[in-house]
Amino acid sequence: MRAWVVDHPGPVDRGPLLSAELPDPRPGPGEVRVRVAACGVCRTDLHLAEGDLPPHRPRTVPGHEIVGVVDEVGPGAGRFAVGDRIGGAWLRGTCGRCRWCRSGRENLCPYATFTGWDADGGYAELAVVPEAYAYRLPSGLDDVEAAPLLCAGIVGYRALKRAELPPGGRLGLYGFGASAHLVAQVAIAQGAMVHVLTRSAAARALALELGAASAGPADAAPPEPLDSAVLFAPVGELVPVALRALDQGGTLAVAGIYLSDVPRLVYAEELFREKQLRSVTANTRADGEEFLRLAATLGVRPTVSLRPLGEADRALADLAADRLIGAAVLVP
Repeated sequence: MRAWVVDHPGPVDRGPLLSAELPDPRPGPGEVRVRVAACGVCRTDLHLAEGDLPPHRPRTVPGHEIVGVVDEVGPGAGRFAVGDRIGGAWLRGTCGRCRWCRSGRENLCPYATFTGWDADGGYAELAVVPEAYAYRLPSGLDDVEAAPLLCAGIVGYRALKRAELPPGGRLGLYGFGASAHLVAQVAIAQGAMVHVLTRSAAARALALELGAASAGPADAAPPEPLDSAVLFAPVGELVPVALRALDQGGTLAVAGIYLSDVPRLVYAEELFREKQLRSVTANTRADGEEFLRLAATLGVRPTVSLRPLGEADRALADLAADRLIGAAVLVP
């Protein structure tokens, strides 16, 4: 099969991805194989390619927003049948026995594995997915629309929950890429006042088109104090900026798996009066099921830049350079 592998992690302009011909994968016990119809391009893929996330194995196929049709079922698998359309996402496996799993917090399982990091992902014509961690997809979403929902949407939704936005509250979104533009749609549909702060003028225009109340530069102050904020940009310097924008009792959730160093915080200015700073770690399967139902109900739709699989390296380069608006999706 045709695929891309992370051959030598490093700056994206030095070509860390390599196009390769790999043997067709076969599903093991409890797994299914899908013929990939679409795979979203996530910033986590960029962090892996550039080495911000240390590779867990050599020459891994990245990609964890996989939409495809089951074409082979492994031993003992029975949740899906050949011909079913399913989605494969970032969370690939957990132990099911630790205290985190047993308390409904499987995203914190110390033995968790991840698609496109611990095992090959969807920058390929075929991918193997553990059926217990796959999703049935809403029929109202086509393959390309569904792909970004499987990480940008799901993890963004968990970040929104971690930000504890009150009903009708004021939400700030720092960075406005694949994840933020989906979260904005959910929050606006639920009655929130959304303020977008991002360096991209094109992304600010998209935010206003989607119904944001305001859109300004990433380091600007929003027009009103925020009840909640989510930092999607992997820029630690924005943490104190976002904390200062919060009203008293507000919460900032940091959504990325990678963040550059955070400057020293000034307690009196940035944390006093019961402001909260919280991180977000992956998601649970319950988050995924809840978000996919909500997205179908609210009519959440990604803005998509469609790319052929053969241009995966260019898509990552465009992501790194902020040339993408919304989400990029690869199609074999």
